[in-house]
Amino acid sequence: MLDLLLPPQCLNCGCIVETTGALCAPCWEQVSFLTSPFCACCGLPFEEDAGTDALCGACHRARPAYQRARAVMIYDEASRHMILAYKHGDRTDMAPAFAAWAARAGGDLIADADLIAPVPLHWTRLFRRRFNQAALIARHLSADGGQKFAPDLIVRKRRTPSQAGLGFGGRRRNVRGAFRAAAKWRSRLAGKRVLLIDDVMTTGATVSSCARVLTRAGASAVDVLTLARVVRPQPE
Repeated sequence: MLDLLLPPQCLNCGCIVETTGALCAPCWEQVSFLTSPFCACCGLPFEEDAGTDALCGACHRARPAYQRARAVMIYDEASRHMILAYKHGDRTDMAPAFAAWAARAGGDLIADADLIAPVPLHWTRLFRRRFNQAALIARHLSADGGQKFAPDLIVRKRRTPSQAGLGFGGRRRNVRGAFRAAAKWRSRLAGKRVLLIDDVMTTGATVSSCARVLTRAGASAVDVLTLARVVRPQPE
């Protein structure tokens, strides 16, 4: 009866679909879901399979603060509409579907995690938006996988300007010193493997800053799982 009154709609275009939290066939074909082969560390997709332990050039030169990063899809025109609707359009109904997609993309990371934590918003931004989009996904993943959900594991000490338009160096400077591990978690963090959840990874500056804070506070390792990631052409 509910489906007759409020039929399920495509998460992207809004047309009628068979099940809740699904994409219609044309939208599904447009979204670039990420699968192997990819960099064993940062998850950057490769055009050719170079082996399960292969690293991209950037990770080969300098490993990031996190151990592994995976993403559901490429951040492009096809996925941008959905993610912006989720973040800024109060489409919290998308969270269960996004969490299910993330569970498939990062199943090995979830299985290895002791704690699942979102990248935090500053309290002023959280007050204005009313929800943390990363925390909603993290909560679903924790409930489904049985890992401890730690929504307040990391504290955002200051409100940083938007990262939009900044390069890697600018983004890294922008978030430097912006995070700290919450005091209430320090005694429970030692030796734990943390899975960080965020919506979009662009240069990795934000998640790397969070990962450094957590490892300094005693975490054994930090992995990263995002809904989408920016993929730029790599120099030959």
